[in-house]
Amino acid sequence: MESERIPFHTQLMHMNKIISQTVGYFLAILAGRLVAVSKKLVTWLNRPETAIHPAKVPATDGRTSPPLAADSIITERNKHTLTIFLNRPQVLNAMDMQMAQALLEQVKKAAEDPAIRVVILTGTGRAFCSGGDLTFALQANPEQPGDSFQALTTILHECIEVIRNMPKPVIAALNGPAAGAGLFLALACDIRLMAENAYMKASNTSYGLTLPASGTYTLPRLVGMGKALEIIMLDKPISAQAAQSLGLVTMVLEDKSIYPGAEAFAQELSLKAVHAIGQVKLLMNDTFDRSLKEQLVAEQQAIVYSANHPEGREGLQAFTQKRTPVYESIPFFRE
Repeated sequence: MESERIPFHTQLMHMNKIISQTVGYFLAILAGRLVAVSKKLVTWLNRPETAIHPAKVPATDGRTSPPLAADSIITERNKHTLTIFLNRPQVLNAMDMQMAQALLEQVKKAAEDPAIRVVILTGTGRAFCSGGDLTFALQANPEQPGDSFQALTTILHECIEVIRNMPKPVIAALNGPAAGAGLFLALACDIRLMAENAYMKASNTSYGLTLPASGTYTLPRLVGMGKALEIIMLDKPISAQAAQSLGLVTMVLEDKSIYPGAEAFAQELSLKAVHAIGQVKLLMNDTFDRSLKEQLVAEQQAIVYSANHPEGREGLQAFTQKRTPVYESIPFFRE
């Protein structure tokens, strides 16, 4: 028996219904995915700048940033290296009282901790440190802003003294601009590594201010009196390449490599005779203030002390045994 033939217009209506249902189904799926993607995009755009961990995921500007934290100073420990992050990225890590006090506490701890052999000082976000927080200083006392600088430099200058007198290497990793007190804080460190797109700038004299944070002490010793005065008087930005040529920077790294590069540099340094290096650092601190005779006496005392230290004994034994000395396991302080 021949089946009943379905009219063509009925077939067409049925086909349109199926197509409409199928398209609607796929549009619903697509809409759901778009909503999910949009939510993820909003979350990503609103992320804190410091949410990315160093040496893991590059940020959109090619740099890396430390772990998320609300504190103005955060730290990260890796074996015998302590990294101290200046963490006010919203104001380019400008130094205020809270940050200065927190920094002082951390450098003191690093100096006293026998397990820490090398310290790294760096910044989060786009800058190393843009200097003192001038807005805060002016708002605190518009008529006498000098009072704010009195309070801030009292703490900051103690930080400088601790860094200079710490018998351990302190590395400044300039992830971005270092200006004003931020520059002079970096110059107070023993070694400076610099991102290729970072720059240095004295800044203070352009705002009618003199130099704090050992700027008048370290800069002439690093580049000479004439060049130091030129840098301060003209106050032009100094590129990473120019800073290296002047002897202000040991190494220039790609922006994205500044954190892992500094970490690798510090880890290599931590395997060396850090106690002896620290004693030489202290000797060099005083070299401009002593006569030759006084310096020779200090050198004699230091080499006797270092030779009797476990680190010195390990070095001497390694020399006679024709092997590489192993210093990492030796306690930093003399027992």
